[in-house]
Amino acid sequence: MKTRNPTRIEADPDLPVIRIIREFDAPRERVFRAWTDPELFVRWIGPRSIDTTVDVWDARTGGEWRYTARDGSGSFEMGFWGSFHEVRAPERLVQTFSFEGAPDGVSLEAMAFEALDDDRCRIVATSVVESIELRDQIVASGMDVGVVEGYEKLDALLESEA
Repeated sequence: MKTRNPTRIEADPDLPVIRIIREFDAPRERVFRAWTDPELFVRWIGPRSIDTTVDVWDARTGGEWRYTARDGSGSFEMGFWGSFHEVRAPERLVQTFSFEGAPDGVSLEAMAFEALDDDRCRIVATSVVESIELRDQIVASGMDVGVVEGYEKLDALLESEA
């Protein structure tokens, strides 16, 4: 699927940081809601081959979250969890992020939701991990497929909710 809004994934060579930048053809209030409303979140997060269920979701400053991703065949199941450090609608979301495959590999993710002209929005997501080696493992893991396909699913969701 070709999108008019490409996803940029950047890894600073000198820092254990991953930055993801993407524009959406929807107002930032709707994009922010898609990140914080569990019923919307499960409809777009991750690659097309994965279904997501929310186990815990308390999208407020100091709240926690946990979801499970599964493929249709039952051969893949992975849990993800974290805390909502700051939820400031519609402009900022800061959370921790861990997954079962690397329980010692927590990251801190800060997302800025920037309002653009014509009721559009840009997100800038910055993730900080413990080391450059861990950052390189994450980037090499295929995470780009899940991010890009997830954002394409989010495009379709935002268009259908317009």
